[in-house]
Amino acid sequence: MIKNQRIRRAIAVAMVVLGAALMLLAPEAWPGALLLVVGVVLELLGIALEHKAK
Repeated sequence: MIKNQRIRRAIAVAMVVLGAALMLLAPEAWPGALLLVVGVVLELLGIALEHKAK
């Protein structure tokens, strides 16, 4: 696991932003559902990393 708090926090923020972008830009077809799931997973991972940073 990443020990440096600043790097871990930057990665967490990037994951949350990327997850939100994927969720907002997902089309309404079946690939969009896959992008939505990937976006949610990235959001959850980013939040978990941010929680461990505190």
